[in-house]
Amino acid sequence: MAATQPPPALRPGVGTTRWARLIPVAIILYIISFMDRTNIGFAFSGIGHDLHVDKAQQGLAGGIFFIGYLFLQIPGGHLAERWSAKKFVGIMVLVWGVFAFLSGLVQNFTELLVVRFLLGVAEGGIWPAILVLISHWFPARERARAYGVWMMNIAISSIITAPLSGWILSFSNWRTLFFVEGAFPFVIAAPLWWWLVADRPSQASWVPDAERTYIETSLAHENAAAPQFAGYRSVFRSSVVWRLVLVYFLIQIGFYGLNLWLPHLVKTTTGGSSDLVGAVTAIPYLFAIAGLWLNSRSADRTGRYCVHVMASMAIGAVALVISVALGQYAALSVFLVSVAMGGALAYDGPFWASASRAMPVALAGGAMGLINALGNLGGFIGPYLGGYLQDSSGGSFLSTAIVLAIALLLAGFVMLTLRGRADAPVSRREPAPVAGQP
Repeated sequence: MAATQPPPALRPGVGTTRWARLIPVAIILYIISFMDRTNIGFAFSGIGHDLHVDKAQQGLAGGIFFIGYLFLQIPGGHLAERWSAKKFVGIMVLVWGVFAFLSGLVQNFTELLVVRFLLGVAEGGIWPAILVLISHWFPARERARAYGVWMMNIAISSIITAPLSGWILSFSNWRTLFFVEGAFPFVIAAPLWWWLVADRPSQASWVPDAERTYIETSLAHENAAAPQFAGYRSVFRSSVVWRLVLVYFLIQIGFYGLNLWLPHLVKTTTGGSSDLVGAVTAIPYLFAIAGLWLNSRSADRTGRYCVHVMASMAIGAVALVISVALGQYAALSVFLVSVAMGGALAYDGPFWASASRAMPVALAGGAMGLINALGNLGGFIGPYLGGYLQDSSGGSFLSTAIVLAIALLLAGFVMLTLRGRADAPVSRREPAPVAGQP
């Protein structure tokens, strides 16, 4: 049977079509998704003035998205695996666009919380659904790179969001910011997604026969060797899954605490205008793109996903604290916070590659949804904690930086407990990517 035969060798020229078509579309869609969830960081000042809310409340408005984000994580992953990632994501893009646009119409703090909560609900299932889609197109030997390249969307989105949001605010206000960026799901994301994406190689006429054969044979081989569980109850009982949840939770505290407060940190450090803050805030995400690519590529070569997650967390934590401690040296501080952001994001490819290996394919969508759902509660805590600590310390970001760094380091140490469980088996590790592959 094909499922019991060794996977075919990856020849030069085989496997490039999906890299050139699916990954860019998934990146564009999630760039816009991430923009609509994080542009509130640029709106904090105007919201605070117009709606009369303090920094802790501003952080709550930024973080409540992640409470709503819980609800469709497991259903989204499950529907992507059992129904259609293309259809589920295509529908939810339009729903999230409605709430992103409505964010500009709120008249009080309560309305803002409700709309941002519902935006989180609408976006919640998209991440696990795209993870499932990628797992249908990229065998395990390529998956960390595929996830890592796709997850560059976070950094690319921030590079775009920062100067664009700063520019919009330079001539308008936070309401216009939400209106303009809330239109992108309708005019860009949805048309591209429905036109270019297919759920599986068998449903895509644009895939060359050699590439389709390679993907399907490789995945069949992997699925035959995958761990077996009785059902979702076994996933909930798995210590590996719960440790992955804890790792992701701690990472999101650190990352979103830094991400949503980064414009404020840059403004405090540089004392610049909205345009300058927007431009400078984009710099750390250039480092993040490099970190994502290098760490994911190295992780696929070695198969030691857990060590690569720990290394990125350590770099992010140390650089973050030093950058804030040396805030009086603007250029050095910006460089170090850029290194910190590179570390805080470089974990993504190895982490999700390890998560996809830790459970059977039939349950992977729902299980990754569980990890993303509960882990992203850290995205609620991080921004709120950052605002609270600043209010408590008279506006200083140092105590916030220390707490966020501790969260990142703890995530790395917990990940190390999964070595041998979520890493690639030694016999199946690839020495290096083959020519013609990213």
